[in-house]
This record gives sequence, C-alpha cells and structure tokens, in this order.
Amino acid sequence: MNYKQYLVVIPGIVLAFVLYTLSQGFNNIIGIELLGYDKSPISTAMIAILFGMLFGNIFQMRENFIKGLDFTQKYILKLGIICLGIQLKPFEFLEFGAIAIPLIIICIISVLIVIKLLVKKLKIPTRMAYLISIGSTVCGTTAIMATAPVIGAKKNEVSYAIANITLFGILSMLIYPYFANFYFDADPTFVGLFLGTSIHETSQVAAAGLIYDQQFNSPETLNIATVTKLIRNTFLVIMIPLFAYLYNRGQTKAQNYSIIAIFPYFVLGFVGMIILRNAGDQVFLSSYNETWVSIVQYIKASSKVFLTMAMAAIGLSTNLRDLKNMGYKPFVVGFVGMATVGVVSIISIEIYINFLS
Repeated sequence: MNYKQYLVVIPGIVLAFVLYTLSQGFNNIIGIELLGYDKSPISTAMIAILFGMLFGNIFQMRENFIKGLDFTQKYILKLGIICLGIQLKPFEFLEFGAIAIPLIIICIISVLIVIKLLVKKLKIPTRMAYLISIGSTVCGTTAIMATAPVIGAKKNEVSYAIANITLFGILSMLIYPYFANFYFDADPTFVGLFLGTSIHETSQVAAAGLIYDQQFNSPETLNIATVTKLIRNTFLVIMIPLFAYLYNRGQTKAQNYSIIAIFPYFVLGFVGMIILRNAGDQVFLSSYNETWVSIVQYIKASSKVFLTMAMAAIGLSTNLRDLKNMGYKPFVVGFVGMATVGVVSIISIEIYINFLS
C-alpha cells in the first residue's frame, strides 16, 4: 500500500472508530448510569454490530467510506486477533488445540455429508453448494473467496454464498453466547469450544467471544473460542485442494490454487504474540514489572477496541436488501449447515464431557 492508498482507507477506519466510541458511550449510559452497575453488563461489541447494521441499512454508504470499512474488516480485525494472543500461555494453546482438532474434524465431515444429501433434494447449483459447505465448515467468507476460483464459481454464486454465511453467522453470533452460557452451565472451556466450532466467520467468533466476555466476565472463553477458530482456519490448506480435486476430477483443467496464498498467516502472528507474552514475563517481570504489566494491559485493551471496530464495520457493510434476491433454497442449505455444525458440536462436546467423567 502506498501513502495515497492509506489516505483512501482513513475515512472508513475513522467511521468504524466513531461507531465504536458511540457504542461504548451508549453502553455506559445504559449499564452504569441507568442500571447502576459498576461495569455495564451489556456487550459493547453487540451494540456496535447492531448500530452498524441499523445505520448501514438506513443510510447509503458513500464510496469514500467503503474502502476503509473493508480495510477494517480485513486487517484491523486480524490485528485485534493477533493482540488477543497476549492473554495466552503456550501450554494453554496446545491444551485447547488437542481438544479442538478432533471436534473440528467431526464438525467438518458432518456438515459436508448433510449438505451433500440436501443439495440432491433441493437441486441448487453444485458450485454454490461447495461454497456454502466450505463457508460453513472452515472460515466463512475467506474460505468462499479462496475456493471460488478453483471451482470456477460465478459472481452471483459467490455473492449468494457470502450473503448466506453472513446472515446465519450474524444470527449465531448474537444468539450462541447466551445459549452456550445456559447449556454448558457457564463452563468457559466448553462454551469457548462451542463458539469456536459452530460459528462461521473468524470475525463472528471473535465477536461472540467478546460478547460473552463482556456479558459474563470470562476472558478465558474468548481465548478458547479464538484458538479453536484459528486452528479451524488452518484447515483451508486441506479443504481447498480437496474441493478442487472433487469438483474438477475427470477434467484436464489445471488446478488454480496455491497453499502459500490460502494459508491464514495472521495465525502465526497470534502464536508470536503468545510467545512474546511468555518471554516478556520471564525477562521483564523481575526488573520492569510495572512497565511490562502496563504494556500487556494496553495490548489487551487495544485488541478489544480493534475487534469492536471490526464488528461495527461488518454491521455497516451488511446490506439486508441484498438477501431478498437469493430465493429460499440457498437459505435452507445455509440454515441446515448452521444447525448441523451447532448440533454436532454440542454432541461432540457432550461425548467429551462424558469421557472425562
């Protein structure tokens, strides 16, 4: 990006930050001033998403804001997730990963089987079914955009699949934190695993984890949900070549994908931040205790600001009018995909709980 491109994205980034500030202020007024709590029990991230959707659908977004909102969704979101790594210890990452990987594999296989059977009944285009499948099982829009070229998907099929994933991802993002708190009796490990495996987008998982943290004061849940989702994202490296093979088998067409291009590198940044935190604890806590603790707290607070800005940008960019043109069949597939991954996640976690007991 040259300096002119940076200037172009500034208005949208500022708009997302203003909406974050507005959401935080509105939250404080309701939770602290009106309800009398020391800390508001309402999630700022949820307010930012809802405000964004409200304003984004009432007002037409100008072109000079759109690029900055896209930048916020893509890059500031990833920066927020990387900063979340400051809260974790390396062994926690490995511990959560050992539980999450089998759960993720079970959810992916189950959704692919169910959608495959459903597509035969509804007779929707094969390419769209592939896009909805990978969006539901791996990492939402990113997976759809990475898969589209390798199966030759048309623009309208990509748009429909993204709108589908966005709709059901937002619904699950807003509902699942409260459902999971009730169903799993506020156990942070199981709630985090459920949120990380059952919600489509990385941004939506981060938002759901942040909503849960802000509502129920559980940063551990946010950590587990984030780790689970980032591990799930790495399955792109397996799923896209697999989908390319399945769709193009029997054809002489060259495979149009690159492992280097599709790997989610911000996962490495997240792991790097975990290492930095733990190296810093060893080196600085003895001699620069207050300074190092302040730096860690600043990075933690920044991660939540960045994530909430990304949630506001997503809300502002969600055009509900576009969903009317999709027809009901893709929505049926998307709903079944969302329900399947949610139910399979619950069943798998229940089996794990019973195994532990």
